[in-house]
Amino acid sequence: MSGHSKWSKIKRKKAGNDAARSKMFTRYIREINIAARDGGGDPAGNARLSLAIENAKGVNMPKENIERAIKKGTGDLESGNTYEEVNYEGYGPGGVAYFVETTTDNLNRTVSEIRHTFTKYGGNMGTSGSVAYLFDQKGAITLEAGDLSEDEVMLTAIDAGAEDIRTEGDKIEIITAREDLFAVRNALEQAGYSIENAELIRIPTTLVKVNEDAAMSNFRLMEKLEESDDVSNVFTNMEMDDETMAVAEKI
Repeated sequence: MSGHSKWSKIKRKKAGNDAARSKMFTRYIREINIAARDGGGDPAGNARLSLAIENAKGVNMPKENIERAIKKGTGDLESGNTYEEVNYEGYGPGGVAYFVETTTDNLNRTVSEIRHTFTKYGGNMGTSGSVAYLFDQKGAITLEAGDLSEDEVMLTAIDAGAEDIRTEGDKIEIITAREDLFAVRNALEQAGYSIENAELIRIPTTLVKVNEDAAMSNFRLMEKLEESDDVSNVFTNMEMDDETMAVAEKI
């Protein structure tokens, strides 16, 4: 399972359900808003919107919230916010690369917060392109493992175009090419599988192994970056082996 997914699992354990749900609501409302603005309000003809709606339903977002976000995106409902997607790059303690995805209605506020957080927690913000080349963008689909047969899931996923499948604990993660995420998700749904989440992630092409102190400092930096409502995702190339993840449990 990718380091991003392992870290997400740790976050879910550490965060209260209400706090975690509130953060996800904010993220998906903004994603629905942008998807509807850029591709129209009909999910049947807008793959990005369809994914965002399904993910919002996965965290039990009320139907009226979803519909309101769509209408604000299409302009059918007045909205005082105009969101932009902006990425930031940098390095954390021990030379760990960071790729931070944000959705913001105030660029000055967001860049100031991101730069301050990097500096305060032992990192430094870089220029655009400084670490992007260290990551490949992929699709990731998560299922609850439950009583599922990994072999059967794998056959369905690979037939639909998936690149890899991994199981860890109670989760099955399917990795796809960026452009195949929607098709593979649909194939799994049509085969009767319940999708927990489907999203675009960034997988590091090279990993950086750090000592316990540096790992602790990086986990603190990751947490602080993700506390911002403007931050959608934080990706790093820190090696997330069992030893490193045990450090995350301590913070």
